[in-house]
Formats: sequence, structure tokens, C-alpha cells
Amino acid sequence: MAGSLNKVTLIGNLGRDPEIRTTGEGKEIANLSLATTDIWKDRVTGEKKEKTEWHRVVIFNEGLVSVVKNYVKKGSKLYIEGSLQTRKWNDSSGVEKYTTEIVLQNFNSQLILLDNKNSTSSSLQDSGHSEYKHSKPSFDHSDLDDEIPF
Repeated sequence: MAGSLNKVTLIGNLGRDPEIRTTGEGKEIANLSLATTDIWKDRVTGEKKEKTEWHRVVIFNEGLVSVVKNYVKKGSKLYIEGSLQTRKWNDSSGVEKYTTEIVLQNFNSQLILLDNKNSTSSSLQDSGHSEYKHSKPSFDHSDLDDEIPF
């Protein structure tokens, strides 16, 4: 078995408008609060139950930040793929703090807008959903040597 995998896939709704920050180097970062809800029927009472989990999502990918800035708002339904990362820092009192986030950073990250066409959050494609996936750069085959002996 080769290596390991750190991949998170979520479908949920934003609980507030995205927060866009700019680093000292001028790079934009988007922070999202995404809610996912599990719904089930209680076996004893037959009552419908639900539990909502809130997920911190941080987007470093420039293209995905642009999509978030232009098309995503509170209530938007999103499909995201990223990796799980835990950060550690010291607060102003010197106490160590930790937070776990879903990070969309590299070519494995994906963000799809799932709102329907009639939604005011806009759609980028006629299919009613929008997708921006940062893909691997294409490989230029013109540099390959045709005389490689295998």
C-alpha cells in the first residue's frame, strides 16, 4: 500500500457571508463557515431529529477565492473537496490554541456551487451549478527526446 490520503468532501450551506482577507504579500484568502446537517428518525419516538455540524473552511487557491468573492454568499449551497489541517498558535495570554480546518489549497481542491439557477447567488453554467477545479498544469511534450531507447 502506498502513502496515505487526506481528503475531505462536504456538501453544505454557508452560515454567513465569506470573509476575504489579504496577506501582507497581497494574496487573498477566503474563510467560510459551512454547515452540514444529518437528519434521521428516532427509533423510539418516531420523531424527526437533526444535528448540524459547522466546518471551518480556508481557501488559499487564487482561482477558488475569486469564485467565492464573486458568487458565494450566506446560504449558498456548496460542494467542496480539500484536506484536513490543524493549526496551533498562542493567544494573547500565551495559551496554546488549536483549530482544525478544511483547506482548499492545491490542485486537488474543488469547489462547486450547487445553488439552482433561480437563486440570487447566480449560476455560472446553464446546468444550474458551477464548478471551478484547479487542475494540474499540462505537460509540454515537445521537449521529449524521440530517440529514447525504450
